[in-house]
Amino acid sequence: MKIVTTNNIPGYEITEVIGLVRGNTIRARAIGKDIMAGFKNLIGGEIHEYTKMIAESREQALDRMVDEAEDKGADAIIGVRFTTSSVMQGAAELFAYGTAVKIKACPVHGQG
Repeated sequence: MKIVTTNNIPGYEITEVIGLVRGNTIRARAIGKDIMAGFKNLIGGEIHEYTKMIAESREQALDRMVDEAEDKGADAIIGVRFTTSSVMQGAAELFAYGTAVKIKACPVHGQG
């Protein structure tokens, strides 16, 4: 499955637009992570616990979007975007979305 943020894929032609596909996950902060984040706030620096949580959330949302695209018979997802929103205090949604398409390789220029 090809996944791109652009509206086309170099070397490929879009043969069919299937439509919107999406994946999301909602994560709540853990008290232990909040304590560590509080310490980091005092001394500065990256809050590794939150960085890891967001990276895992992004991957899960992306995987769910790809699953939906595969279920619809897509070969690729174009125009992929991520967004976040607060669901409640201490919990946030990470949302991935894009356009599922069918593609075919274009002949190399000058080869037919």
